[in-house]
Amino acid sequence: MLSKDKESIRPPRLKPGDTIGIVAPAGPFDPEKFMKGTAVLESMGFRTVFYETIFQKHGFLAGTDVQRADRVNRLFADSSVQAVACARGGYGSMRILSFLDFETIQNNPKIFVGFSDISVLLSVLHDRCGLVTFHGPVVTTLGDADEETIGAMQWALTSDTALELAPENSIVIRPGLSSGQVVGGNLTTLCHLVGTPYAPSFKGNILLLEDLGEAPYRVDRMLTQMKLAGCFNGIAGLVLGSFKECGHLNEIYAVVGNIFEDMDIPVMVGFEIGHGRRNITIPLGLGATLDTDKERLLFHEPAVTS
Repeated sequence: MLSKDKESIRPPRLKPGDTIGIVAPAGPFDPEKFMKGTAVLESMGFRTVFYETIFQKHGFLAGTDVQRADRVNRLFADSSVQAVACARGGYGSMRILSFLDFETIQNNPKIFVGFSDISVLLSVLHDRCGLVTFHGPVVTTLGDADEETIGAMQWALTSDTALELAPENSIVIRPGLSSGQVVGGNLTTLCHLVGTPYAPSFKGNILLLEDLGEAPYRVDRMLTQMKLAGCFNGIAGLVLGSFKECGHLNEIYAVVGNIFEDMDIPVMVGFEIGHGRRNITIPLGLGATLDTDKERLLFHEPAVTS
């Protein structure tokens, strides 16, 4: 696990003409959506590469565990590749954790982006390697993404300016001001890491959570399990992304308010991050300030280096 007094490693920013390698660490995917997504990445001015084995299917997975992990390891080791994007989430990322070459990944820091089931890798690559990772679209969602999603992704991966998020429809559940690294991702996926050697520590951090298709009682069950396991002890703040198809949002917000009511931390919801039509790319493992008076999440430095 990354020592708390050790600085995160920000990867080099992408420049026009750079190459993005694409991997499928989890489930198989629709080839047509995949090609539409690669076209979007290329329209941003980047090249894309991927191994032909990416289209393999092994039951509900995109190849065996060893094959999927090997593709990740090889792209990080490949000096001709400047970033790694994920084709799809689904399920399966946690199955490859024991096959990842963390030393190679740490010694070759580069942008790694995805969301949903990919939250496992976003979290573990930061914990084990110190790498700032990116919670953003997977390739198969880019073809149908709106302009704001595409623009935000390109900006996050290329800009030398610190990101500032001010959601249009934010709601403050608990006011306050706090700072810490932004961590987290998909609630269901992070909950499944509890009790494993790869479970992250959220202490001192601003926790981001989002999910898809989970009824309010299931959201309550997962949050309760994580709270009883001590996952939320000492967190600095909480922000919620989208909870698409999870019932009425007021019910989700009530659940969150109840679970965190005994914690003196700022809580703000309404960020367009996750499974909604708009999915804003943000860095994970990077310091930020959550200011509910200004209804903003302000990162302290650019997510990428020059």
